[in-house]
Parts: sequence; structure tokens; C-alpha cells
Amino acid sequence: MEKKNWFQTYLYIWIGQFVSLLTSSAVNFAVIVWLSLTHKSAEVLALAGIAGLLPQALIGPFVGVFIDRWDRKKVMIFADAFIALCTLLMTFVLQGSTVGLSLIYLLLACRSIGSAFHAPAMQAIAPLMVPEDKLLRVSGINQMLQSVSSIAGPALGTLAITYFSISQVLYLDVIGAAVAIISLLFVTIPHLSVESTLSIAQVWDDLKQGMKAIYHNRGLSLLFLYAMIATFCVMPIAIMFPLLTIGHFNGGKWEMSVIEIIWGVGMLVGGGLLSAFRVQFSKVMMINTMHIVLGLTFAFSGWFPATWFIPFVVVTGIGGVAMSLFSASFMTTIQEEVAPQMLGRVFSLYFSLAILPSVVGLLFTGFIADVIGVAHAFVIAGILMMVVGILSFFTPAVMRLGEK
Repeated sequence: MEKKNWFQTYLYIWIGQFVSLLTSSAVNFAVIVWLSLTHKSAEVLALAGIAGLLPQALIGPFVGVFIDRWDRKKVMIFADAFIALCTLLMTFVLQGSTVGLSLIYLLLACRSIGSAFHAPAMQAIAPLMVPEDKLLRVSGINQMLQSVSSIAGPALGTLAITYFSISQVLYLDVIGAAVAIISLLFVTIPHLSVESTLSIAQVWDDLKQGMKAIYHNRGLSLLFLYAMIATFCVMPIAIMFPLLTIGHFNGGKWEMSVIEIIWGVGMLVGGGLLSAFRVQFSKVMMINTMHIVLGLTFAFSGWFPATWFIPFVVVTGIGGVAMSLFSASFMTTIQEEVAPQMLGRVFSLYFSLAILPSVVGLLFTGFIADVIGVAHAFVIAGILMMVVGILSFFTPAVMRLGEK
């Protein structure tokens, strides 16, 4: 496939992924609402978060080796199918009168295994299909799709959980996965053939090559380190957004959906800016600045008094813009710095390296909520993120990334 015809092919992928993102967003939010209102426990939300992240973090580095060897289109199809199967099993578990949380955690963990294959494969196909000068624009459109799903998903999830049982709501995710799979059947994604045979020794060798691709690029390795620190701060806070809305600002499920929607609106604005305008300055400057802006929004969210729900909504929207600009710039930087045949391994390593400290942070979510307090935790995490952004500006190796 010639890269000059990339847009028409990518359009099919975007349509399928949008439907899948929308239904997954609706289902994820419905599950969060259900857990929050049923158990009202930071620990339950944290354990659900760990179940959804830890398997992906543990197997991620090895998954990347296979993604770089296998047909990435087939990887995405089978990963979507596996996630849909796990969701379908959850519908049966949640139909009972008494729901065992351990079974929910187990199925969330299985979904995480599917995501370990799907997310890196999705990021790794862009350089195979898109001209390098269009990569940031594609990342911007990807962010817009995620944003629209973040806006419509919580509204759809809230509506669904209001009128249907949680087991019935989960069928939305199965439908979304089916649409994503069908859309992929209509596209051709180039496959990079690998000559060597696959063995345990070869898997380890391929994994080491992926690590070297990061380690030997000092700027990229430091960028990864800063991203890990930022994610360590973000994940426990992100899981406590519903608790801040319910506990600190005295909201309910509709207020929770407003916060999710306004975050999505912010991400839509950020993605729209990237897709509409050609960025003339360093992407690394964008990454560092957005660390600081995102930290400010977290700090203000925790500092606002309980009666300031509207200002909380405003800074949440600004945070959505910052996250969108950060994510698109970060992913594009990796795509530009790493050879296409190594991207599966590098993205898998990144997702694992980012998730592992997040899991550690989530383990302390209950302690943070009970001892430090949810609002105070937002302030502390925000300050730490601002420090990461400032340090990045004073790291020459990071600032040189993207220079040709």
C-alpha cells in the first residue's frame, strides 16, 4: 500500500475504533458508577484498576516481540475478539443476585491481557501507513476520536445504567468490538516479515533489542522516566475522580458524568487543534508544558472548596486539553525516534514501564483516601507533576529529541 493513499485506508480503522472506543467508554463509566455507588470504597476502585492494568504491565514487554513478528492487523482483530469474549462472560457473572468481586477482578484482568496486544499494535501501524510529516496530525485525530468517545461515552453509560442492569449495559462493549473487527477486514496493513525463527532465546534477544532502542537514545530513555513518574502521580488520582466528585463536591452520578464529559470536551479541543494546525515548535516543549498545565489543574481541583463545583468543571476541561496535547506529542515523538520494525516492542515496553509504577500507586489509593484525603492527594500529585515538567525543561538530552 502506498502511503499517499493512507487516508482512505485509515478512515475504515478510525470508524471501527471510534465505535469501539465509544462503547468501551460507556461500559467503563457504567462499571465505575456501579462500583462507586454500590461499594463507596476507594479500595474497591483501586483493586479494579489494578486488575485492569497489572497483567498488561507484566506481559507487555514480551507481547511486543510477537507484535513485531506477527501481522499487526490480525493481532488487533484477535485482541478485540478476546476482549469481547471476556466482557460477554462478565454479563453472566453480573446476572446473579450476589456478585463476587473476585470474579469481576479476574475478568478485568483477562481484558487487560487483550489490551496488552491491542494498544501497542494500534500505535505501531501508523508509521507503516502514514507519511512522517502527517504522524502528529494522525495522533491529533486519534485524540479527537478518544475525546468524542469520552464525551458521549459517560452520557451513554449513565443513561444505560439508569434504565438497564449492569449486565445488560456490558453488551454495548461486545457490539463495539464486533464493529471494530469488521472494519479491519476491509483494510490492508503492511506486514514487516522477520527472517529468524521464533524461540525462547530469540524472544529474549528481540526483547533486548527493544530495550536497547530506548536505552541507547538517552533523551528517549529520560522522557520515558519522566512519563513513568507522571503516570505514578496520575493513576491514583484518576481513579479517585469519582470520589472527589461525590465526597468533596457532594455530587451524584450526573455530576460524575459531567466531569467525564467535560474532560472529553477538553481532549476534543486539544486533538482538534493538532489536526487543524501544523505544529511549528518542538513536540518535547509541548510535552513538558502539558505536564505543568495538567499538574496545575490537579492542584486546583483539590484546593477548591466544596462549593466550587463549576470552577472544578472548568479546570477539568483544561486538564483534558493538556492530556490530549501531551499524549499526541508523546506518541508521535516515539514514532519518529524509533524504527518501524521496533515499534511493537518499544510501545509495549513503554506501556509496561508506565503501568507498573501506576499499580504501586493504586495499591496505596485506599491509604491515600483515608489518611491523606482525596482533595489533598490531588494537590500533592499536581505539584509533583509540575516538578516533572520543570525538570524536563532543564534536561538537555530530552530537549534535543526531534532534532534532525
